[in-house]
Amino acid sequence: MSVNNTMQGKVKIMRLMLLFSIALLCVKFFAWWITKSNAIFTDALESIVNVVAGAFALFSITYAARPRDEDHPYGHGKIEFVSAGFEGALIFLAGGFIIYQSILGFISPHAIPKADVGAYLSGAAGICNFLMGYFLVKRGKDQHSALMQANGRHLISDTVSSIGLVIGLFLIHFTGWIQIDNALAIVFGLYIFYTGYKIVRESFGSLLDEQDQEKINQLITILNNNRRDNWIDMHNLRILKYGSGLHVDAHITLPWYLSLEKSHDEVDAVEKLIAKEIGAEIEFFIHADPCLTQSCAICAVQNCPERKSEQVKKLEWTEANMLPDSKHSINSK
Repeated sequence: MSVNNTMQGKVKIMRLMLLFSIALLCVKFFAWWITKSNAIFTDALESIVNVVAGAFALFSITYAARPRDEDHPYGHGKIEFVSAGFEGALIFLAGGFIIYQSILGFISPHAIPKADVGAYLSGAAGICNFLMGYFLVKRGKDQHSALMQANGRHLISDTVSSIGLVIGLFLIHFTGWIQIDNALAIVFGLYIFYTGYKIVRESFGSLLDEQDQEKINQLITILNNNRRDNWIDMHNLRILKYGSGLHVDAHITLPWYLSLEKSHDEVDAVEKLIAKEIGAEIEFFIHADPCLTQSCAICAVQNCPERKSEQVKKLEWTEANMLPDSKHSINSK
């Protein structure tokens, strides 16, 4: 699938997501209107966050699809992290407001009519949230979109709230103890508060080029499993995320006597391997280094015409020896 088609698919998904959020917002506010439940109000308030965040996410996905230009040589993908952080901040604020509203509810409690109807509506909304959230997380992982994954995790967190909400409303309906409503709202507010914090933390980490441990480990595994003899050494490995795109930077040590054309073919083979296995839009900067005498001890090249000493061991590539900017030797860990 081409980059343009992928971006168009993201825009279409986020547009549907926005319409879905608006529909659920109407359902939840109707449930609050007929019950006047603080717990349902917290759920409805978070749906406002979903709609606002969904609108900003749609803009961000559209903006991220713009081709790179002179002012943005790495493209516009990092807007996705800004959008995810914006959504997390809104969730964070919503959690604080929910807790405040619930405390007021303890001070001035009120009756909750039709709690059973509110439970049915909230349960239906929760199921819809889970299905859409699961879909977004899965598609976000497939398309390497932090924004889609953030939206999906948010919707799944809504589902957790909905489960507790339904249980609480039925307890209120059968026991008449209305303070359950405010207690639930505080619990949900704290959970929403924490969810918002996590999303903000992850988005700031991505904006500051924090190392993606999962991607690093995945890449090292791919290279170890498909390693060629001519790939004597690889170090100074870096992975940067630009929205759904990745920038891979590394140094590779090749036999010094290879022609420029042969060296290019080896570097090209590394790039094609990574692109095929990871599947994201990837930009490479792989620097080729000539081997040194000390490289012979870890070199697996057969019938090397310039070998100075025998191979002592095959060095397994790990995070510890691939990230530093230093060539490997027999003493490398």
